[in-house]
Amino acid sequence: MSAGRNAPVIIKRKKIVAGDGHHGGAWKVAYADFVTAMMAFFMLMWLLNATTEQQRKGIADYFSPTIPINRVSGGGSGAFGGDNIFTENALAQSGTGINQPTIGDKPMRSTTELGGEDAEQAAQIAALQQVEDILFGRGGESAVSELALRHIITRLTDEGLIIEIFDLPQAQLFLADSTTPNPIAQDIAAMLSRVFQRVKNPVAIKGHLAAKPILAVDNPVWDRSIGRAMVMRTLMEEAAFDPRRIVRITGAGDREAAVRDATALRNNRIEIILLRTDR
Repeated sequence: MSAGRNAPVIIKRKKIVAGDGHHGGAWKVAYADFVTAMMAFFMLMWLLNATTEQQRKGIADYFSPTIPINRVSGGGSGAFGGDNIFTENALAQSGTGINQPTIGDKPMRSTTELGGEDAEQAAQIAALQQVEDILFGRGGESAVSELALRHIITRLTDEGLIIEIFDLPQAQLFLADSTTPNPIAQDIAAMLSRVFQRVKNPVAIKGHLAAKPILAVDNPVWDRSIGRAMVMRTLMEEAAFDPRRIVRITGAGDREAAVRDATALRNNRIEIILLRTDR
């Protein structure tokens, strides 16, 4: 009994380490950023595949606005010191007021500020821009059907208004390896003939083709590019276009690729140029 009463008392203490079950959540933030970036990437790939070149250009222009809305170029001493941000009468503190339309690196001034040759040049540019606006329905209904519009892009250059009509994988302008037009080419030619009645500018037509992977001794792209330009001329004349306004027909073969891959279908195209008459 005495031995039982004198037994040592053992006290066991459990060592507790603070934060032992917590490993941090930084990986969750990194994973969320990764998922967001992948979603943005797939959205970009979808947009590139689901839109036309003209639509992509419109999206790009939306994210690069040129309208002045700050104090420096707004035309007044406050955030909107003028009547509105488009007021041209109130000059900005640093600048020349509203942005001026340009061609190349030269500003296009209004005809009221010009005289002689400069006024004629401005009138030429304004007429070409009007044709471009009619084609794409800016300010009204487009003169081109939605199906045809996918084949067309335009650009204003020192030479004139270049209207580029190109092949799409699911809709080509001509039968493969031939100068036989498909219905879409006939529709576009008829539409352009109607729109070109609004101006008197001369017209040039230029044919382009994609390069062949293996060049033959007798490369057919030269004759075929010229042949397709000739067919486009014929289609426009059949749609009541004045043949005297067509001043040049050329074929560039496969020498002026529109994209980096010279063999890409996108290089099959016809350029119809409304030439400036002030040159």
